[in-house]
Amino acid sequence: MPNHTIKTVELFAGVGGFRIGLEGYPRKENSPYKVVWSNQWEPSTKLQHANLVYNNKWPSSNHCGDDIASVVVEAIPDHDLLVGGFPCQDYSVATTLKRSGGLIGKKGVLWWQIYRILEGKKGRKPKYLLLENVDRLLKSPASQRGRDFAMMLSSLNSLGYAVEWKVINAAEYGMPQRRRRIFIIGYHKSTVLYKKLKRQKDKAAWLFQDGISAKAFPGVSQNNSCFQGEVPNDLVEVSENFNKGQKLSPFQNTGVMINGTYWTEKYTAEYDGNFKSLGDILVPEEEVSEEFYLQDDTLDKWMYLKGAKNEKRYNKANDFWYNYNEGSMVFPDALDRPSRTIITGEGGKSASRFKHVVLVNGRLRRLTPIELERLNMFPDNHTMVDGITDAKRAFFMGNALVVGVVQQLGEVLAQEIKADK
Repeated sequence: MPNHTIKTVELFAGVGGFRIGLEGYPRKENSPYKVVWSNQWEPSTKLQHANLVYNNKWPSSNHCGDDIASVVVEAIPDHDLLVGGFPCQDYSVATTLKRSGGLIGKKGVLWWQIYRILEGKKGRKPKYLLLENVDRLLKSPASQRGRDFAMMLSSLNSLGYAVEWKVINAAEYGMPQRRRRIFIIGYHKSTVLYKKLKRQKDKAAWLFQDGISAKAFPGVSQNNSCFQGEVPNDLVEVSENFNKGQKLSPFQNTGVMINGTYWTEKYTAEYDGNFKSLGDILVPEEEVSEEFYLQDDTLDKWMYLKGAKNEKRYNKANDFWYNYNEGSMVFPDALDRPSRTIITGEGGKSASRFKHVVLVNGRLRRLTPIELERLNMFPDNHTMVDGITDAKRAFFMGNALVVGVVQQLGEVLAQEIKADK
């Protein structure tokens, strides 16, 4: 392996979105990245479907299908870069903030597996981190806005990392899906990048000019006001008291932290390239199986679920009636705009408010697995493996990230790492 190769570990790998974004698929000969170890484990199912896909695409890779909590740190190869979209169910927009368990939720505790690995590596910590989550992380839980993210910043600071973050909506940078996610980049105090940030007096310049995310995804300040704050070193103090009693999180959609001090601003995307729409990624109709077309006897159900509602509903468990209101959704989905965010329940024939429906040649239909893969910029049929249903393939894409975002961040990060040598 060449000395300049960036040895990478991929945690919570799913079907390999980070790996594709960094290495390419098949891996590009000139790719600076090489995944040397990966892990994926889903606790809610005996058959590990995502691992079937991962092992099918990278059959000779050093892939681990065990519960990450059972993996000893010594079994994980030393590496330069740690990446992962750590499980986001506890912060997902599919649940309300009041019901969210945050970092102490059933799956949110997996953040501490990242911490365990970094701490266990001692003097051989990876120099760089690239992590992804839902943007609600910046303001959870509801009772203490921003506490969960503050705990992450505090724990990474204690491990010797500076952190920058940015909420990136893929569609605002020309990609075919409106998918808003926070990307967290860490660089260890042993790196040139850390020292460069430490010397930088104007931290706002880092957010809009000099940082990795600023170079990969340019933006402009919304209010030209950079808020500065402190994250305590004591995690118990953060857990119990950070931002207590405040209605708003202090964390905006871009920011940076070093030595426990953070600077954060609200930005808007700055992009003048081409934009892809939902219509751009559709397969030819002759390739669409009949099962994806809506049946006439189900149209009323689809229209009801997609439509506006103002009605009384009964809560059987607690024996009370309540007023239920929700607005209408575009039906069918517009073909001349980026798609709505894919969710895990996208698959299956049953009518749904949130599934995508397109009108092509006078017929309404759901999206095919290939089209869902294209919305996340995966290779066609990446998830087509024996034993994997179309519904499960849709589930994978609901859990995945937009590969193009990782690719652009990875290109800039590789340039910074090369300069650090």
